[in-house]
Amino acid sequence: MSASPMRTGTPPLATLAQPGPPRVERWLAAGGDLIHRTLDLAPGRTLLDAVAAPLAEAGMRGAVVHLSGGRFSPFAYVMPALSAEPRYAAYYSETFRPGGETRLERASITFGERDGAPFLHVHGTWIEADGRRRAGHLLPVEVVVAAPVRAEAWGTADAAWRVEPDAETNFPLFTPAGPGAGAPACLLLKIQPNEEIHAAIEAAARAHGLAAARVRGIGSIVRPAFADGRVIPTDASEVLIRDGTVRPGPDGGLVAHLDIAVVDVDGGIHEGVLRRGANAACITFELCLTAE
Repeated sequence: MSASPMRTGTPPLATLAQPGPPRVERWLAAGGDLIHRTLDLAPGRTLLDAVAAPLAEAGMRGAVVHLSGGRFSPFAYVMPALSAEPRYAAYYSETFRPGGETRLERASITFGERDGAPFLHVHGTWIEADGRRRAGHLLPVEVVVAAPVRAEAWGTADAAWRVEPDAETNFPLFTPAGPGAGAPACLLLKIQPNEEIHAAIEAAARAHGLAAARVRGIGSIVRPAFADGRVIPTDASEVLIRDGTVRPGPDGGLVAHLDIAVVDVDGGIHEGVLRRGANAACITFELCLTAE
């Protein structure tokens, strides 16, 4: 595993004070050879079981999974919320359990392990039975597949996502574990709070010899700033990357480009391309970079 040095100076972007001491490493990464699979999630299984079993069979220990289409019933989720206690900078809302079938638009999943068992972290957008469009953090042990869902996974057997304590945020968070040397075809990347996410992606790609890569994953942003000038005044958020890349720019240096969907504390959904250099991670970002 590799890690960045601690960044100095005050970032010119919105940040959110965390309850614990800043981690010295401001991003952490581990990688290896790429395993790529496509599959349909079978009805009647929880989202956790439907995703974890085939990925484990493929040998993946850390992966990102994209879901599209299909339906779920029952369905359960939470949204971002401000914390009511000083132990956390941000937290989750109450649990919502809409009736009927929920139609998925898209979701992005981090796949790894917690306490030796498979674990998922899932953000998505969907349409509930009453026609309302929602977004947030799915609860994979309560969500059950009702109609086939298309899944595409990118992962590796050489590195893993493992849930570990994070003293900076006081949350148990997915953290890369495994080798970090060489130029991996699949790089698992965790970004610490208050780090500008484009800069961290670009730095990790440079450090690992990735000349160009696709960027997939989920996280949270403090007051998301879009390239078209919109700034969303929410300190807590849930983000999924709809399309992401890191590629050489006009001067040859790496430039990250991120098109996202984000939900705020009031349930508002905001979509578009983020402004580079203006978006700090709130609690974490869990990303998978695959070499192009």
